[in-house]
Amino acid sequence: MDARVMLELQDVSFAYKGGRPALTAVHLTFERGGIVSLVGPNGSGKTTLLRCVNDLLHPDGRVLLRGRAVRSMSRRELARAVAYVPQSFTGDFPVTVFDMVLLGRRPHVGWSPSDRDLEVVARCIADLGLADFTLRDVGQLSGGERQQVLIARALAQEPEVLLLDEPTSNLDIRHQLNVMRYLCDIVSDRGLLALVAIHDLNLASQYSDDVVMMHQGHVYARGTSDQVLTRENIQIVYDVDVAIHRHGDLRHIVPVDQSSRRRLEVTTAL
Repeated sequence: MDARVMLELQDVSFAYKGGRPALTAVHLTFERGGIVSLVGPNGSGKTTLLRCVNDLLHPDGRVLLRGRAVRSMSRRELARAVAYVPQSFTGDFPVTVFDMVLLGRRPHVGWSPSDRDLEVVARCIADLGLADFTLRDVGQLSGGERQQVLIARALAQEPEVLLLDEPTSNLDIRHQLNVMRYLCDIVSDRGLLALVAIHDLNLASQYSDDVVMMHQGHVYARGTSDQVLTRENIQIVYDVDVAIHRHGDLRHIVPVDQSSRRRLEVTTAL
C-alpha cells in the first residue's frame, strides 16, 4: 500500500434496513492533509459515508486507515485516530462546555486528566471562541454555539482524520467563515485529513482542497472545485440551473429560477 494513503474506501456499499442502497461500490483514496468537501443533495450518501468511516455503520467492502481495517480497531484506538462531529447535539443531560470538550480527551486519559489534557481543552475552547461559555451548560447555548462545542471536542481528540457532518449548518455567516478558516489553519498546522459533508457549495468551493460530489449513493465526480462544481454537474446532480460568477480567484454559485426568469421576460415584453 502507498505510504502516502491515510484513508481508503474499497467497494463500500451500505443499505439501511428496508431502504434502497445509501452507498453503492464507493471507492475513494485520501492522502494525509487537506480539506475534502463531500457535496450532493439530501440522500446522496454523504452522512452515511462519514458514519462508515467512523465504524458507526458496518458496510460491505472495506474501510482502511493506514492500511488497517477500521473494523479491527477497538473503539478507543479508533477514537485516537478519527474524530466525528455530527450535525447536532441532542443530549439533554447537564454538562458544562469545559466538561463536554474534555470528553474529547477520553481516548487519551488515564485515571484522571493530566495538565496537558487540560491545556489542550482550554486551547480548543479559546480557538473556537468559546472562552466566555466555559462554565455554561451546553443545553443553554444556541444551536450554533453547541455546534462549535462539538467541533472543539473533536479537535481535543487530536485525531489524524476529522469527520464533520454539516459543521456550518446552524451558524451565521460570520461564524461559518470563522469555523472554515480555523479548519484550514488546523488542517495545515497538524497535517489533518478533514472530510466535510457540506451543503453550501460556495463554502465548499472556497475552502476545499478536494471535492467529492455524491449522487444516489455513487461518487459522481471528484477533483478540484473548478473541476467538480461546474454548471453541468450541478444541473445533473441537483436538478437545478445555476450561474457561476468569478471575482478574482473566488467563484460564486447562484441558483437560477427559470420560472422567475420566464415571468420577468413575459412582463418585460408586455
